[in-house]
Amino acid sequence: MTFPIRRLLTVEARQVEALTDVLLDCVAGGASVSFMNPLTREHARAFWQKVAAGVQAGERALLVAEDAHGICGTVQLLLAMPDNQPHRADVAKMLVHRRARQHGLGASLMRAVENAARDCGRSLLVLDTVTGSTAERLYTRLGWARVGEIPRYALFPDGGFCSTTVFYRDLAQA
Repeated sequence: MTFPIRRLLTVEARQVEALTDVLLDCVAGGASVSFMNPLTREHARAFWQKVAAGVQAGERALLVAEDAHGICGTVQLLLAMPDNQPHRADVAKMLVHRRARQHGLGASLMRAVENAARDCGRSLLVLDTVTGSTAERLYTRLGWARVGEIPRYALFPDGGFCSTTVFYRDLAQA
């Protein structure tokens, strides 16, 4: 199964709604992605509206993957870095709707975000993920370098603590 992936240079209202659906699905499925259960549609929509403003301002690159039902995956590249880090970006909110999981979409999104980073003139990427998660295994498999683990870093949507593992990818060496 293949999913077309593209970068959104502007984010329309219908795309905000589709991204809201993806976020709601991921949180309902237990993903620790900065939000707690119950996550309201309004709160999720407000998040994507802020992301859309960041895209418009050139502070973020937003990639989306689509299937026959619409947007089913997304990942962001945070480009607004301090003056002494113009070569770096953070990868954030790699989300895959449960209907599209186990088909290689996560790996495709990560390859696409690495290419977007190169297109944006970035050579060093950083991300964090829940320790022991499927995402951690994915990043390791894709050749990202593990920096270390921070215990009790965040909460799962149900309120239990989770640790995070920090990774980096040096695109100049990849």
